[in-house]
Amino acid sequence: MKHVVSVFACAGLFVVANAQVSLQTASGALESAYAEWASDGSDSYNVYYSGAGANDVKVDAQLIRKYGSKYRVDVVGLKAGSYTLKVASVKGGKETASTTSKSLTVKAHDRAGFAFSNGRVPGAYKADGTLKDGAAVIYVTESTKNSVTMDVTMNAKGTKNTCKSFQGILNCYKKGYETTPLDLRFIGNVTDSDSLVQGDMMIDLGKSETSYVTVEGIGNDATVNGWGIRIKNAQNVEIRNLGLMNVDSDEGDNIGLQQNNQYVWVHNNDFFYGHAGSDKDQVKGDGALDCKMSSFITFSYNHFWDNGKSNLLGLKEGTSEGYYITYHHNWYDHSDSRHPRVRYYSAHVYNNYYDGNAKYGAGSTLGSSVFMEANYFRNCKYPMMTSLQGTDVYASGTKRDPTNNGTFSKEAGGTIKAYNNYMEGSYTFIPYGASKYFLKGKETAIGDIDSKADFDAYVVSNRNDQVPSSVKSYSGANTYNNFDTDKSIMYSYTADSPEQAVANVRAYAGRLQGGDFKWTFDNSVDDASSDVNQKLKDALMAYKGSNGEVMEYSSSSVTQSSSSSSVSLSSSSEGSSESSSSVIPDPDPESSSSSESPKSSSSSEKVESSSSSQTTGIANVMPAVSREIFYDSRSAHLVIGTSDVSRLDIVGIDGRRVNIAGLKNVGDARVVDLSALRAGVYIVRFKTTLGLRTMKFAKN
Repeated sequence: MKHVVSVFACAGLFVVANAQVSLQTASGALESAYAEWASDGSDSYNVYYSGAGANDVKVDAQLIRKYGSKYRVDVVGLKAGSYTLKVASVKGGKETASTTSKSLTVKAHDRAGFAFSNGRVPGAYKADGTLKDGAAVIYVTESTKNSVTMDVTMNAKGTKNTCKSFQGILNCYKKGYETTPLDLRFIGNVTDSDSLVQGDMMIDLGKSETSYVTVEGIGNDATVNGWGIRIKNAQNVEIRNLGLMNVDSDEGDNIGLQQNNQYVWVHNNDFFYGHAGSDKDQVKGDGALDCKMSSFITFSYNHFWDNGKSNLLGLKEGTSEGYYITYHHNWYDHSDSRHPRVRYYSAHVYNNYYDGNAKYGAGSTLGSSVFMEANYFRNCKYPMMTSLQGTDVYASGTKRDPTNNGTFSKEAGGTIKAYNNYMEGSYTFIPYGASKYFLKGKETAIGDIDSKADFDAYVVSNRNDQVPSSVKSYSGANTYNNFDTDKSIMYSYTADSPEQAVANVRAYAGRLQGGDFKWTFDNSVDDASSDVNQKLKDALMAYKGSNGEVMEYSSSSVTQSSSSSSVSLSSSSEGSSESSSSVIPDPDPESSSSSESPKSSSSSEKVESSSSSQTTGIANVMPAVSREIFYDSRSAHLVIGTSDVSRLDIVGIDGRRVNIAGLKNVGDARVVDLSALRAGVYIVRFKTTLGLRTMKFAKN
């Protein structure tokens, strides 16, 4: 049963019991509630919640954070219902006064999808949103990421070891003997830890069917910055409420499901750019949220921000039997392609918002069966594509040309069944058996196109209509398996109308409150452009945490929004004359070779860009945040004035890495000789004990 609604209720209404604590805002959310208040000079605060059968339950101290003179609490693990939050001042070890909010409405998460098949409930939470009995909660911050500990069962005899760091704890879970549900709660901006596996958090549960893990962010600013999350040999996993950016792991995916996973739910996350890989189609990073050789999966209510390759699905499964996945209520916000790009799987794709997509929406290959239901497409160039047929080989032309077109895949086709989808703006779409089709948004006579051979999707007038076995892909003669009408396979759900879906997606997709990092796209440019948005990339590279404020960015300016003022972020707006022409173009939307085996996005790569792709006329040096690292324009040396730097990357303005040949000592400093580097703008990303830092310089 679906519980998601279009708006939150009761935000900003309070009963003030004592003027010493002044609540600024409070609201119920999805299985959580939050409040913010100004400091009154107290030593600390206690927070309690009441409602849904609970009375004055004290929340964990880690959920109460201080941002300058402001405090915030996020209470998670609440079942649907009405609640109040009480904030009590503590002075000298005693509570002195308190303030209680008015009733706040908490709604349940939408748990539709294949991940909840066969009675499974992925993660450390129950189906009602509360923690499972005996669950272990570990709070992870930038300062505790390497030091958190947990005693984990290591063998059949019940022997426990004390495991250290969040990755160390997961490594111990890999033994498969620990059945305690685990909830890893991330707070704030967290950069690479010391124990990542090739730059990723690795969730490998040793194929255990009784281990349950949730990885979640607290509040609206929880951020995975510089590393990815990889899942394999795992069941019963949930990942939610995280912002993922600047990933530079060996795999290169923000989140990647590899082999032997079942019952995985990834929802309400923000997916931003990763670092560029070595292939031309990895300039925005590799996959945002990919899935291979895994079944009973749900990806829902995620927000994809201009990702190049959003959702690769399938790789070398070799069979169309037994692989099931659901994509629903995701916001494909000016992302380019793979929404999803499907091999082999049975995929239910419904109620997603395709919002200005430069290359294509969903694509079907290699015998996959894709049910596209009640999605909303706004200026999506090719809403649905089937490999080597339809718009894939016509590409808005008048003759079938698989040699010069067919850039989507070159693989044998699958089949897309389409029902109740809405399309507007500029798009091209060929329905099965139609005498007319839509060319750049206008209905056009079919002409010489045989729409029973060259079609993008088989459109039905009733959700329960089946695709006949006589309908086959042009390449491979593959048929649709009608999984969506098989009651032994399909789950219970209720689809929104496409218009309702957009409202729900806008209200709920991504992190709580839409996250702390917001970007306003220029639709006149970004709807059709698949280039890196350099200002967006710069802002992500400069992100160090929001200090509790919402960072609002747009293509025309980069500002920080706060209740008191808006100030320019010079580190993000420096060199704002850079244009999208400085990015290496990707003329090939898809190639099967590059998607088969993604190359490492962390390997050192020389900058490969022509003189026309460089930005000139920018000041010789971008002021660094400190003298830890600075660029000496006279010697063309990057000078490292501290031994505290444990990691150093240099990235060109086009996103490609610079090969750092080595460091040499000059007096008390270490230097990187960049005299052979081409002229242009570069970003330096370095890690110290203070965290991940960035600076930018221009070489003439």
